[in-house]
Amino acid sequence: MGENTQSAAQEIAAGYATEGAALELGAVVVDGQVDPSARVRIPFATLNRHGLVAGATGTGKTKTLQGLAEQLSAAGVPVLLADVKGDLSGLARPGEDGPKIQSRAKDTGDDWVGTGFPVEFLSLGGESSAVPIRATITQFGPILLSKVLDLNDTQESTLGLIFHWADQRNLPLLDTKDLRAVIQHLTSDEGKADLKVIGGVSAATAGVILRALVNLEAQGGEDFFGEPEFEPADLLRQVDGKGVVTLVELADQAANPKLFSTFLMWLLAELYEDLPEAGDLDKPKLVFFFDEAHLLFTDASKAFLERIEQTVKLIRSKGVGVFFCTQLPTDVPNAVLSQLGARVQHALRAFTPEDQKALTKTVKTYPTSKVYDLEEALTTLGTGEAVVTVLSERGAPTPVAWSRMRAPRSLMAAIGGQAVTEAAKASPLYGKYGVTIDRESAYEKLTAKIAEAAPPPAPEAAPAPEPERRREEREEPGMVTQILNSPAAKSFMRSMATQLGREITRGLFGTRRR
Repeated sequence: MGENTQSAAQEIAAGYATEGAALELGAVVVDGQVDPSARVRIPFATLNRHGLVAGATGTGKTKTLQGLAEQLSAAGVPVLLADVKGDLSGLARPGEDGPKIQSRAKDTGDDWVGTGFPVEFLSLGGESSAVPIRATITQFGPILLSKVLDLNDTQESTLGLIFHWADQRNLPLLDTKDLRAVIQHLTSDEGKADLKVIGGVSAATAGVILRALVNLEAQGGEDFFGEPEFEPADLLRQVDGKGVVTLVELADQAANPKLFSTFLMWLLAELYEDLPEAGDLDKPKLVFFFDEAHLLFTDASKAFLERIEQTVKLIRSKGVGVFFCTQLPTDVPNAVLSQLGARVQHALRAFTPEDQKALTKTVKTYPTSKVYDLEEALTTLGTGEAVVTVLSERGAPTPVAWSRMRAPRSLMAAIGGQAVTEAAKASPLYGKYGVTIDRESAYEKLTAKIAEAAPPPAPEAAPAPEPERRREEREEPGMVTQILNSPAAKSFMRSMATQLGREITRGLFGTRRR
């Protein structure tokens, strides 16, 4: 490395010097040469200022996530990772040494040692080798559910009113059949009075929501909603001083990635509601990685985007860091992007006019660099290299650094379904969430109550008048509608309300608060 090149590398690295502990990213590259002593790092104290990991497919984003998760775990910080492609399970095993690993370790000044980390394998309900996790419809709330159901603003407002009606009557909506029963009631002739009481709800819009819900069930969504409901506090765990890395896989929800990304937002919203204010910490309580973040923002309603922005802004005071991971920075709305203090940008492709436009926008989001032509740099980065800028300990942006990233110390490959199954069944979470239960449901409780209250059949029932028969045949009310409108059902609702004793309130994302 020439003297001028080394001087430039050291000048950049000086902007990344820290007094406290820091997460090591890699080493500075200038004019194609790497200086192992010019370290690029993120202070642990600034990780709750959030970040972005972006880049085209095959540029090394996943390995960057793996390396970040490892160092956080080693520092005792729990991590949640969305394992969309299923290739992060190797975090549980030590990595395999080899010439490429040794070369990268030499380039980055890393004393590489293969290391495994404590990993929890979770999946969204359904059939999976991992521990299945769920949320109740009531807890998920109308805003997040509207995102999953792909509702427009008017339909989202209507769903909110339907939830409010159920909340007012203390009807627990635990799974999809509970919500379906409520909507069927409200759209029936018997439910017209209740629909009118809600106000501003058209039967046609409620019918659209019902059809969207049925489609969600057909895609396997009914396996996710129910009990036992996942407790976000289970993410905040350590094993032998290391933070637990929680990997959430798609499993049967591969056909509905929108549910997957929205579920992660639900977890973040729940953490925001549950965690106490923490102020400035030496290291975060948890770091949350949103892989395939574009799924979260695509076709999102204005209300949904506003709540994401507000949650990201406020949750840093709870000691939680959030990293969005996607191909293009432009996938993330400006209001959210402006709050992301750390930027790790792998190579971008500029094959189309749209790609070129995204590249130009990306360059404008970085501080001015005297060393690099950023537009050229972003299209010529090698695999496992990234353009980086983060917040220093004093809160100022660091100089732009072309960085050769450190190699992960865990296995850079999947460990196989059998190994995941064994790890999941050995987890303390398996006994807590491994088996679906169906209880405390309005649908089942009301059905049981009617069965108990039903009188024995009369020896000979008098035939109903012909006009009435025709009316019944025309309307064909379902069992749920009959149950919800019977005197016994209404009596049971009142008793259930008395037992619950307090009205449901909702938090920032419309999620249930008690």
